[in-house]
Amino acid sequence: LHVQRLQRGDVWLDTGTFDSMSEASSYVEVIQKRTGQVIGSPEVAAHQQGFIDASALEELAQPLLKSGYGEYLLNVARDR
Repeated sequence: LHVQRLQRGDVWLDTGTFDSMSEASSYVEVIQKRTGQVIGSPEVAAHQQGFIDASALEELAQPLLKSGYGEYLLNVARDR
């Protein structure tokens, strides 16, 4: 058994039932609206970890520009 303590600000969302999945979805929506940040973005995580640079993030955003997500990626790449 391997145990890892959650850091301050980390949240564990149990989604084993329909109700808990719905609650988790609502929680994520509220946090994203309050913070203006997307939770669970693999592109942003790769950028933050140094796996891709800002220009690569902008390139990944290009095909998604018609969506709010593409605009979000561009803003992250341009540090806005």
